[in-house]
Formats: sequence, C-alpha cells, structure tokens
Amino acid sequence: MLLTLALGSLFFPGLFALCTWGLRRARPAWSDSDCVMISTRLVSSVQAVLATGSGIVIIRSCSDVITDRHWLAREYVWFLIPYMIYDSYAMYLCEWYRTRDRNHRHSLTTFRSFLSKNRLMVAHHAVILFALVPVAQRLRGDLGDFFVGCIFMAELSTPFVSLGRVLIQLKQQHTLLFKANGILTLTTFLSCRILLFPFMYWSYGQQQGLSLLQVPSSIPFYCNVANAFLIAPQIYWFSLLCKKATRLFDPPPRQKGQLGAPGSQAVRVPPPLSIPTDQIVPWVASALWVLISRWV
Repeated sequence: MLLTLALGSLFFPGLFALCTWGLRRARPAWSDSDCVMISTRLVSSVQAVLATGSGIVIIRSCSDVITDRHWLAREYVWFLIPYMIYDSYAMYLCEWYRTRDRNHRHSLTTFRSFLSKNRLMVAHHAVILFALVPVAQRLRGDLGDFFVGCIFMAELSTPFVSLGRVLIQLKQQHTLLFKANGILTLTTFLSCRILLFPFMYWSYGQQQGLSLLQVPSSIPFYCNVANAFLIAPQIYWFSLLCKKATRLFDPPPRQKGQLGAPGSQAVRVPPPLSIPTDQIVPWVASALWVLISRWV
C-alpha cells in the first residue's frame, strides 16, 4: 500500500512536470497556460489508459463476479489516490495561469473562481476520495473485484474528452479530427459511463440466474442508491456533450434571402423546419434516463 501510494505521488506530478518542460521547449510560442493545460490533459489521458487497462485485466480474470479476486482491484485504487489529489491541484493551476494576467498571486479570489467553475468536478474527486475509496478498500470486504474493474473501465472516454479540450485550446474546432473525436467521445462516454451500469446488473444476473429486471430487487437497496448517485452526474455530463455535439454538426445558417436577376427584389427563402437544440438535449437526456431506469 505505502509503496503504491509513494509511486503514484511521484509518477503523476513528475509526468506533469516533464510534459510541461517538454512542451515549453518544443513549442516556445505557446503560452504557459497552454503548456500547463495540455500537460494536465496528457497526464489525465495516461491515467485513463492505465485505469482502463487495469479494468480489462480484472474483468477478464474474474469468472465469478462476486468472489473472484485480482490484486489490481485494490492496488490500483491506492495508485489512484495521489492522482486525484494531484489532479485537483492541476485544475486549480490551470485556472491560476488563465487569470494570471489579472492577478499574479495565488489569492482567495482565484480559488473561489476555481471552485465556482469546477464545483462538479471537485465534488466528483471528493466523492471518490472520501466515499468510493473506503468502500473499495475496506467496506466491501473480499467481494466484488469484478465490479471495481468495471468502474475502472469508465475512464475509457477520458482520452477523447482530453483531446477535444486540447483541440479547442489550439483553435482546431473546424478540423475533421475534432469532429471524429467528438463522435468517439460520445460513443465511449455512453458505453463506458452510462451503459456500464446495466452491464454490471446484467453480469450479476447471469451469475445468479436472474433476468436484468430481477436484479435490482435481489441486491441490497443501498447498492441501487449508490449506483443511482454514480450514474446521475454521468447522465448530466452526457447531456452536455450531446448539446455540444448538436452545435458542432448543425449546418451553417442559411441566408434569409438571395439575389436574383439584376434589378429584381431579393427572394426570401423560408428556413428549414427544425427543433431547437435547447429542446432536443433535455428530451434526449430524459428519454435516456427512462430507458436506463427500466433496464436496471
């Protein structure tokens, strides 16, 4: 445990420092804010790859979803704790660099601005550190390594989310890479952060000879409550991603009129029928929530 904590405490800050140093040398025209932000995204992607790989190994090694064990299910959680602490500071550092022109010192105002803009992510990290870590390391006993591996798999979407943020930072929203990455982000986020929960219920049902709809009533009530709390922010974030995606793939606005022959008046072309994005996204999120509720 202590060795794993020490390795994580050295690995993630060290990788961040190395990436920042390398970017400053390789791209001297980039600002400090760009280098710090991109380095943060690179470290997040590396952690996501490690977590996803650990999850795959754990899932493949657990034929019994309840009792089978794998050492990574506990050791990687210890490795993850330093990352969560580092990432919280890295997010604050990005905010400080972004506002450094207005305030060169670390101040309470900067910290409040950071909390205001990142309150959901800070809460996410706090829940992992103070709730999920005790559950994963102590309260669950020797059961459920398979489900810990499934939770690790939720990180599969992180590299694509990070790449999207980097492309936005570099003003590359118009590129084909950005659009393709947006599709991959939606796909991986939906499959590994939302549909992951019905998959865990289904896997337990297969083990116990139950149908998917019978599983919620056959497991402790607090398990359903915990899963509801875990999936709720994922659905919210997915709705935000859908909203951004609809804006990304919306066709450019057409001109209301077009010029005809010389001397003729402009002909007004009626706009195509469409549903406003603000109405589409809540409807999609609500429909998805109802569908998942029926599944689980």
